[in-house]
Amino acid sequence: SRAHLWAGVAVALSGAASGIFVVIANAWMNAPAGFELVNGRAVNVDPIAAMGNAAALSQTIHMTLAAYAATGFAVAGIHAFLLLKDPANAFHRRALEIALIVAAPAAVLQPLSGDLAARHIAVHQPVKLAAAEAVFRTQAGAPLTLGGWPDVEARETRFAVEIPYALSLLAFHDPHAVVKGLDAIPPEDWPNVRAVHLSFQLMVALGTYLALVSLWVGWLAWRRRDLAHNRWLMRAIALATPMGFIAVEAGWMVTELGRQPWVIYGVLRTADAVTPMPGLVVPFVTFTLLYCFLGVIVAWLLYRQILRSPTVPEWRGFYMRSGSGERGAGSGT
Repeated sequence: SRAHLWAGVAVALSGAASGIFVVIANAWMNAPAGFELVNGRAVNVDPIAAMGNAAALSQTIHMTLAAYAATGFAVAGIHAFLLLKDPANAFHRRALEIALIVAAPAAVLQPLSGDLAARHIAVHQPVKLAAAEAVFRTQAGAPLTLGGWPDVEARETRFAVEIPYALSLLAFHDPHAVVKGLDAIPPEDWPNVRAVHLSFQLMVALGTYLALVSLWVGWLAWRRRDLAHNRWLMRAIALATPMGFIAVEAGWMVTELGRQPWVIYGVLRTADAVTPMPGLVVPFVTFTLLYCFLGVIVAWLLYRQILRSPTVPEWRGFYMRSGSGERGAGSGT
């Protein structure tokens, strides 16, 4: 069991490292660094400077926390749903506890990392912030927009709730700071404002829900309450099962759509980067089908594993046998 534990630790660390390097590469696309552009060619390339680009820190922190929150709540939600039927099941109680230990701190810290990312975007990618918040007009003391439907033709956001000065405060820590609007940017350099804004609102809404549920969990744990017998909490956690993954996808929509029409911000436009090679459709379809197949296999394995979860007597018997075996081994040395 100890080898299994350390194998899991190795997988977790290598997976986190892999994700971090992928996000660093994406951050470079948002804040290119480590090269000079001479006559349309990249020269004096410095890989270390490229990896240490201005967006790397904020994006890696934000995405790593999002991954742990999303995965943790996905696991916690499954076991919370099963605990609604059998709140005394020791296996599901323990699994819920482990999942929440991972998910809850990450979800609570996520808004702080989002603030760090937003402040970077406000300075280095103002058009992305303007699209995410549907700020059509450059203004001091800009309000924070909640919800709403951007009307690009009318240059306004309909049905939105605005919190005065909040966007300037969050983006620059100054309630009177000037936030650059879309009117300061040529329309041909605008991203899809409606898609970016709605994706951003969805990400924030779901992330806020996960953070509030995490605070609820922390409050009950601090008061030493039995989480599994709190049916409202179990329902809230079960409802959160897909929310983390949806929030992650919405966040990537903001990151990628908000950078358009650039594939490398300020350097290379997406239209100029598209390759005309027709053969690329083959590996694209192949990898899509492969990942769909792997997704089905993983879902089936998880389903089978949960169905085979031990009952309370089996769980207790396992630990009694394990404990007596350890004591016996210790007494014989």
